[in-house]
Amino acid sequence: MLTLRRSAERGHANHGWLDSFHTFSFANYYDPSHMGFGALRVINDDRIAAGRGFGTHGHRDMEIITYVLDGAIAHKDSMGSGSTIQPGNVQRMSAGRGVMHSEFNPRADKETHMLQIWIEPNVTGIAPEYEEKAFTDAQKRGRLQAVVSGDGIDGSMTIHQDVRLYAGLFDGDESATLELAPGRRAWVHVARGSLTVNGVALAAGDAVAISDETRVALSGGDNAEVLVFDLA
Repeated sequence: MLTLRRSAERGHANHGWLDSFHTFSFANYYDPSHMGFGALRVINDDRIAAGRGFGTHGHRDMEIITYVLDGAIAHKDSMGSGSTIQPGNVQRMSAGRGVMHSEFNPRADKETHMLQIWIEPNVTGIAPEYEEKAFTDAQKRGRLQAVVSGDGIDGSMTIHQDVRLYAGLFDGDESATLELAPGRRAWVHVARGSLTVNGVALAAGDAVAISDETRVALSGGDNAEVLVFDLA
């Protein structure tokens, strides 16, 4: 079964310095029919103005993944971690029993476009953790590269949940298939470009929930960048 979530149907908040689309209920956007998908709780599609960002704020008991599409985001936290995340680099932070952090667009001349993803953990109250890793275009070109997972598959960063998040780049004749084990389901989010997923055409910002299917089939990409979540 395929359930579409079109880009225009998402929640939207424009704060001037931050233009954000919410795939699932978040902050002042509340839709009881879109509270998450399995352990996947948040996908925020954020555009942050030059020189602006999120001041210091706290999280706890959440797996937080930052995926930069364009520009950069400077991160600092109460664990002493700090870095500037560029496109191709993926950050994961396990908030655990509590962490304070800030996120800021360090560019004075360019907007930052990023996805912030929250996944509910399968353990709470742990010490917070931070990790960042680069995944090249070559690793994602015409295939699905695991970037975070519960088991560290294929060089991915490890999170505290039975979820695998894959990223891929597809154009022209490039295609890929992800087999879904019994009892598994998938969420596919097109970050940019366009792509056909199990025969359904999706554009940037579109997503599809896939349940009771044996595979995820990606093809017909037009400069597409896609995230695929394999969930229990």
